Amino acid sequence: MIVIKDTQSKVLSVLQAVSGIVERRHTLPILANVMIRKTGTSVQLTTSDLEIQIRTTAELGGDTGDFTTTVGARKLIDILRSMPNDQVVSLESSAAKLILKGGKSKFTLQTMPAEDFPLVQESANFGPVFSVPQKTLKDLLSQVSFAMAVHDIRYYLNGILFVAEGQQLSLVSTDGHRLAFASATLDVEVPKQEVILPRKTVLELQRLLSDADGAIEMQFANNQAKFSFGGMEFVTKLVEGKFPDYNRVIPRNHHNSIILGRAALLSTLQRTAILTSDKFKGVRLNIDPGTLRVAANNAEQEEAVDELDIDYSGDSIEIGFNVTYLIDALSNMTQEMIKIELSDGNSSALLTIPENDHFKYVVMPMRI
Repeated sequence: MIVIKDTQSKVLSVLQAVSGIVERRHTLPILANVMIRKTGTSVQLTTSDLEIQIRTTAELGGDTGDFTTTVGARKLIDILRSMPNDQVVSLESSAAKLILKGGKSKFTLQTMPAEDFPLVQESANFGPVFSVPQKTLKDLLSQVSFAMAVHDIRYYLNGILFVAEGQQLSLVSTDGHRLAFASATLDVEVPKQEVILPRKTVLELQRLLSDADGAIEMQFANNQAKFSFGGMEFVTKLVEGKFPDYNRVIPRNHHNSIILGRAALLSTLQRTAILTSDKFKGVRLNIDPGTLRVAANNAEQEEAVDELDIDYSGDSIEIGFNVTYLIDALSNMTQEMIKIELSDGNSSALLTIPENDHFKYVVMPMRI
């Protein structure tokens, strides 16, 4: 039976959409495979890593009929990538193997039975469905994902907190040194739900979401989240644990504030960061009426100093920061102007967008 017969570019793009979670090495060999299920004329592709399951359905030609198998996902992708974009490729079933043909090339691949493929057991008690445009969620994720922890023993920090309440969806991430918050308005009212999405899920969603029109539907259960968008269904386990109370971390009533150009500050910090050492990424900010001075030095006793003219008439403040934390936030914003609120040299700084409550970034100072 010819399971699939279509152009290389179409087959490859459908396969790549589901294969981001597939690891090359697995304790369970079948997890390196993609499950291919042919029903009538449509083909369903499913991958899983036991924590996340991604499924998509597409029309990819071939014979009409019912057929299911699993085959090595990465191997299939590598072979398809080596073929020309416009070449018609076919995937035929033969005994316990799949034969991939394209032009004069022919590859015989070993399969494993579909009944051995460990599908994720979906929760029976998902909450109400709500949706936002794909672009909105993609933007929210990019505004907070950089502040997620990586391999922190406080495992609940290795991901993003999703809070849906009323007509607001808020995303929060923190690694203990900084905190990012971004929110968007929902079309419908939803009961309060809080879940922590794992880091791998966040990165995979960022890869799959597009800027094109179209909504993403979300549903949360106690231990799972489900996303449906663009013909794809994405089910993931959640991180168990209590996320820190982010409202207590976000400073209020700082009496010194500066509004300045994001791009100008970003390039000043990037220039100054060149002379910080790899281990110690500290920069010193001296804020005086009319001037912001950024300085850094390193173990070789080299020094970088840069200045920006600012519209500021508050207190003189000297404060140190890990420059990477500031650069990360500014690089993931698109607005022209940003607002920095400070109290003194020992308190956390708050970065926001002027006249906009939807984004907040808190960064702790460091001693320099």
